[in-house]
Amino acid sequence: MKVLLRNPKREVEVAGGRSVNRLLDDLELSREAHLIIRNGTLVPGDARLDETDVIEVRPVISGG
Repeated sequence: MKVLLRNPKREVEVAGGRSVNRLLDDLELSREAHLIIRNGTLVPGDARLDETDVIEVRPVISGG
């Protein structure tokens, strides 16, 4: 699957399907600090991602 990461902006290929939580573990990213988006829709941590998906990983940003 193609994974588009933001901050820093880069693109990586990940072989095989897996859950959102597993993908974040493999990328060494925290679930609490990142949002996973597939086809413009926020995806929950237990959702299954297919090898053909294009996924965007965005950091959670808070401000006041």
